[in-house]
Amino acid sequence: MPSLKEVKSRITSVMSTQQITRAMKMVAAAKLRRSQDRITQMRPFAVKLNAILKNLSAAQTDGDTDHWYSQVRAEKKILIISVSSDRGLCGSFNANVFKGVLRLIDEKYSAQFAAGNVTILPIGRKATEFFTKRGVSTITDFSTLYSALTFGNVSNAMEYVMEAFKNGKYDKVELVYNEFRNVAVQILRTEQVLPIVAPVTDNTQLSNQIDYIYQPDQEEIITGLIPKSLKIQLFKALLDSNAAENGARMSAMDKATDNAGELLKQLRLTYNRTRQAAITKEILEIVGGAEALKSA
Repeated sequence: MPSLKEVKSRITSVMSTQQITRAMKMVAAAKLRRSQDRITQMRPFAVKLNAILKNLSAAQTDGDTDHWYSQVRAEKKILIISVSSDRGLCGSFNANVFKGVLRLIDEKYSAQFAAGNVTILPIGRKATEFFTKRGVSTITDFSTLYSALTFGNVSNAMEYVMEAFKNGKYDKVELVYNEFRNVAVQILRTEQVLPIVAPVTDNTQLSNQIDYIYQPDQEEIITGLIPKSLKIQLFKALLDSNAAENGARMSAMDKATDNAGELLKQLRLTYNRTRQAAITKEILEIVGGAEALKSA
């Protein structure tokens, strides 16, 4: 049985940890409110813009397939954008992203990875540390986007990706991130960024397709909207991931606070039992000494 001093020291330590986790939960809750508002305002615009572009792409003529954004090439060189967080203590948030990237490589790009043709563009310090330590080819120029998460900074990252795809440096670009649903639920998403492929449509979908009037013309509109759409797609993914991170950290700290409370109950019970045993031992020693004096 541990000594009273050891148990008391552990109780003090757990109480201190509980105060920290409770404070971190409150901070995460405040950040979650702001990040949730941002993604809630951004998501309808991004989804609608994406739907419009897919509708326009499905109606493109055969000559439009020569555009840089829709060039389907042999998948020799792959770029994977991995979105994680800058800090830990958010449960399995980052681990899910890493597993998703590794699973994507294993299922679709194992041959390219073996040939050294898979490159990771990590956004977030945790992803940068994870893939760098494992010797994976990485581009770390945009790993600190979360320190100043603005559309302008995200646009610079996507401009680099688009330029690299145009020049043939990469044949395909994939995006892996956590989508925010609610505080307790984050869904891992894997999306193809480039090339943009028009969805396969059946007769029913074609009949429901919106007939747009283009001004000045369809070609110019789509060419102008594609870069902006790609930037918005990445910006939305980062806002989603930021909100999901705060939700995951809030849940993790709430669980840690509860666990600390349960541990405190056990430690206090142990402390009381140890103290009671010590008192009982002292009483027995006193009684034994008194009996010894009587017999003497």
